Amino acid sequence: MTVEVYQFSSPARAESGKIRAMNFPECYKPRRLTRAVDVGGITVGGGAPVVVQSMTNTHTADVDATVQQILTLANAGSELVRITVNDANAAAAVPAIREQLDASACSVPLVGDFHFNGHKLLTDYPECAQALAKFRINPGNVGKGKSRDSRFATMIELACKYNKAVRIGVNWGSMDQALLASLMDENAKRDKPHDAHEVMLETVIRSALDSAQQAQDIGLGKDRIILSCKMSVVQDLITVYRSLAERDDYALHLGLTEAGIGSKGIVASTAALSILLADGIGDTIRISLTPEPGAPREKEVIVAQEILQTMGLRSFVPLVTACPGCGRTTSTYFQQLASQVQAYLRKQMPEWQKQYQGVENMSVAVMGCVVNGPGESKHANIGISLPGTGERPVAPVYENGEKTVTLKGDDIAREFEEIIAAYVDRTYQSRFF
Repeated sequence: MTVEVYQFSSPARAESGKIRAMNFPECYKPRRLTRAVDVGGITVGGGAPVVVQSMTNTHTADVDATVQQILTLANAGSELVRITVNDANAAAAVPAIREQLDASACSVPLVGDFHFNGHKLLTDYPECAQALAKFRINPGNVGKGKSRDSRFATMIELACKYNKAVRIGVNWGSMDQALLASLMDENAKRDKPHDAHEVMLETVIRSALDSAQQAQDIGLGKDRIILSCKMSVVQDLITVYRSLAERDDYALHLGLTEAGIGSKGIVASTAALSILLADGIGDTIRISLTPEPGAPREKEVIVAQEILQTMGLRSFVPLVTACPGCGRTTSTYFQQLASQVQAYLRKQMPEWQKQYQGVENMSVAVMGCVVNGPGESKHANIGISLPGTGERPVAPVYENGEKTVTLKGDDIAREFEEIIAAYVDRTYQSRFF
């Protein structure tokens, strides 16, 4: 299955504003066709490439800090950025944030994250509503009973008024409690009742679908609605989204509610999202990593990109193949070089994407000894095999399977980067011709 070309306005896209997804791998299920939703010029669903998004953790009222973090996330490849809009100061700051981003030539769409008081903030600050591309609404957190229905309706009416997309997001803490009680009662009357946990999962799904139908009844088109039912447990997330995908064709946002910190968060997110994406489920993703002290915020963007690229669904930046190291390797130099080369590629990509078509598909290998080094290097577009224990202190470089030069000495890293740059310039077609 090949995904067609779509028009986008984000600067994170190629210079022409177009992007082509990779062919959907034959081993995966066909991509679930959903309603296409326009979010500030970015298409979510409808067969468009899976969109990467992230969220700031600054105080939104701090305009300068929030703008800087949005720029960092957008430059890393986040195609949508969500910001907290939790009080009057935050709502008042949103237009200024949008203005500064536009002045910096950053058109990344902003998503407003609303919970308990979104109906009031969007009403009192119309400039905020206009500056946002999408409203994130948690229907269980906008009140109770008739009050909830009224506040939810207000937010949907404002989305209609300003022609904005809406993500209706439900999780454990915001499912419809009245619905839960009703389903529990029904379940208790069954001859063979379901497990209570299954009933709770069903409540989450129904809460999202019922809220989406309520939004449609108010007047919001199906092509303006994105659904999410985030869980914290991998198995629950997979169960819920598979069921949700069977019942309707809303565009779906994937992600764990709290993925966790460090490797746990990365592994949990990868395990859950890879299964769903292989099932053809998911139109936009976020990796909700708990930041480690000093870790860059954009790490969650890189993880999302690497999941999609490793699965063959999209290409963002050349990924480096490197061996893990063993007793055959003489030092950690090959590890340092692999890390340095990966950082070099990420640093160069914003400019390379403007100049060269297809460079994001390039493969690079940095290997540590003769066992797998030459073979892996030959299979990459460009690769280097460093000397291991007892090997000659030289590093052959391969381009398209052919050995081209042998490096040695203390300046291998710089020389290899220069070779990569020259290879890119020779190999990939200029976008200007």
